[in-house]
Amino acid sequence: MAELTLLAFVIVSFIGIATPGPTVLLALTNGSRYGVRRALPGMAGAMASDFVLIGAVALGLGALLAASEFWFSVVKWTGAGYLAFLGLMLLRSKGSLDIAGEGMPKLSASPKSIFLKSFLVAVTNPKGYLFFSAFLPQFIVAGQPQFPQYAILAIVFALIDFMVMLAYAMLGSRAVHLLKRNGALWLDRLCGGALLALAGSLALYRKAAN
Repeated sequence: MAELTLLAFVIVSFIGIATPGPTVLLALTNGSRYGVRRALPGMAGAMASDFVLIGAVALGLGALLAASEFWFSVVKWTGAGYLAFLGLMLLRSKGSLDIAGEGMPKLSASPKSIFLKSFLVAVTNPKGYLFFSAFLPQFIVAGQPQFPQYAILAIVFALIDFMVMLAYAMLGSRAVHLLKRNGALWLDRLCGGALLALAGSLALYRKAAN
């Protein structure tokens, strides 16, 4: 793979990942609620989903979703329902800080649950499969073995994803220290409302729009 081609992939990937979406909102929320260190499993979940999505596209699943209305709908409604569930949970929260303590998050969650939230949000979004199906082949050289090329793209994309998620988690952690209890409550509500809006947009998403 040419260096110039890989550089183009890095630039486009960074723009796509940094644009606010479900995993970005979760990284922001995890950072504000649990702190950067305890938000790391969520970043790992996002990275794991990158490998699953790109691997699935390499095996042809993206093409299957593009061709099958049934399986596209199954993935779409599963993803929309899960996003709506996460959004409602954030809207029902009572804020993240214990102001009687040291300004650290008072809520706790197991690393497994934080990992699974980010992982499931990504792998149940059919837009990801369709995006990679259209995006990745542009950086694959047809005359060379495809598996090593997909593996390189997956590793690069996952590393960019981690850096972006880390930046958002740090932003969330910093913001919640500045905002205190009321601000933390509104941050949860803002992210919850955004997740609900994304769930609605996913529910209305049609393949014909591609």
